[in-house]
Amino acid sequence: MDNEIQLISDDDGLAVIGRAADVERFLAAEGLRSKDLGPQQLKFFSNAGAAFAHAGSEMAADSGHWVKLTPKSARLVKKYGLRESSKTGLSTGVVKGRKGQVGGFVEFAKAPRSLLTNPAVLANAARIMTQVAMQQTMDEITDYLAVIDAKVDDVLRAQKDAVLARMIGVGFVIEEAMTVREMRGGGDEVSWSKVQAAPAAIAETQAYALRQLDAIAEKMEKHTKIGDLAGAARDAETAVGEWLAVLARCFQLQDAVAVLELDRVGDTSPDELSGHRLGLKAARRDRLEHISRSTEHLVARMNDAAGTANAKVLLHPSKSPAVVRSRNQVATGVHEFHVRLGIESGPRPSEVRRWVEAAAEARDKAIETGAKSLDTARSLGNETLDRAGSVTGRLSSGIAERTRRRRGAAEGRVDEG
Repeated sequence: MDNEIQLISDDDGLAVIGRAADVERFLAAEGLRSKDLGPQQLKFFSNAGAAFAHAGSEMAADSGHWVKLTPKSARLVKKYGLRESSKTGLSTGVVKGRKGQVGGFVEFAKAPRSLLTNPAVLANAARIMTQVAMQQTMDEITDYLAVIDAKVDDVLRAQKDAVLARMIGVGFVIEEAMTVREMRGGGDEVSWSKVQAAPAAIAETQAYALRQLDAIAEKMEKHTKIGDLAGAARDAETAVGEWLAVLARCFQLQDAVAVLELDRVGDTSPDELSGHRLGLKAARRDRLEHISRSTEHLVARMNDAAGTANAKVLLHPSKSPAVVRSRNQVATGVHEFHVRLGIESGPRPSEVRRWVEAAAEARDKAIETGAKSLDTARSLGNETLDRAGSVTGRLSSGIAERTRRRRGAAEGRVDEG
């Protein structure tokens, strides 16, 4: 039916399904940036989409867009009163525009309750939403690696550890499976048999990379001399970027395996799909929290180093600012990494404290201290002079008295003679 679109939302995103013109009009009216799902993803939505249509009518759908959930897009769920399933957490509904109206969609047409509570339909729709969200993160990680120009394979090859060496082969196998999935419109048993052992190798590599970041943080923590801190910070600036790239690649491959795994469970155990999807999302959140703790600990140690460097900048005018610049470089890299993975990031980089600012501050303190010392000296000096004057006066009086006595005695002796 014209002027109708289907909305499907979870805690990651919002899918907008319908005729191309209606979808574009809705997105424009709400000011939403979206990603075109493409024909294959739209095909995945088709079975669920038919179930959410009006009773007694068919919804034409030749376009599908996915919107990443933000505070703005989340408000639409409340605005249009989408109905949420307690089992899947999925919110669904059909929205239609008024005839002749160019602006937003203002009427909400509820789908039949029996269809909205159909476990198979909702589980399938929820699976697709989760897969689309994971693929979006995978695309963002690809962009992230391209922006930082990180050659992850080169980093892995440079290591002698066998765990990291396996990572390259695992990546090739997973990428091949994802290509096959895209071409055939879904997963297959052969591809799954190739990738089902991959999570162990990826997890080992992730653990190795996290240990490397923890080691860098410990190295920063044990140094107190500015020279040692400057060297450690300089080494960290390069090493952290490399290990963040490895972690990003691990997360990307883990999401790819999850996408393939959901296909597999949907094909072989559809009744378990909903629970399995929720389990995968919980495990994903745990990975993010683990990564977040490690990277935030590293930034905290870099912050401590920058604080130490700032406090000693007057004595070390070249090395201290270098420590702070390295800290800022690391913090910026971690922040960008967090954004790509959807982790709430910490504080922004601090400014390097210049030597002249510290020198001026030290000069002002010296002047202030000198002025106080001068006042004290003057006070002590005046007091000393007063005491000296008193003593001098007493001495002078005594000497004069003795002189008078002597003169008097001499004059007496002359008279007698």
